[in-house]
Amino acid sequence: MDKENKKKPNPTDVHVGSRIRLRRNMLGMSQEKLGESLGITFQQIQKYEKGTNRVGASRLQAISNVLGVPVSFLFEDAPGQPATAGKGFAEDQSASFTLDFCSSTEGLQLNRAFVKIQDPKVRRKVIDLVKVLAADDGE
Repeated sequence: MDKENKKKPNPTDVHVGSRIRLRRNMLGMSQEKLGESLGITFQQIQKYEKGTNRVGASRLQAISNVLGVPVSFLFEDAPGQPATAGKGFAEDQSASFTLDFCSSTEGLQLNRAFVKIQDPKVRRKVIDLVKVLAADDGE
């Protein structure tokens, strides 16, 4: 491997890092808090989230436990996965849009508030309301 390839983060490491950041932000957790929970510095969390440092298997398990998600969540839609094979360009754009929205201020606020709703019927009504509002906005 030449020097240029060594300096460029692996796309899977970048993806896993972005998923760690996404879930951490969804929970309203700081890099410092996540680092403390794992016994590492927030700078190390920054490196994981940027993909500059690869996350080892045991650390990956610990991160998923702290973030309350299965390890598989961190790999969803990762580049080179067989599950993404055969997907059209539109699906890839949609997944990217969803990730961008969930990472936005509004997306995070909406997600944090939504997960606090305990009653499944109320959650369903919120989804229905948003769909109606979106349809009205499009007309």
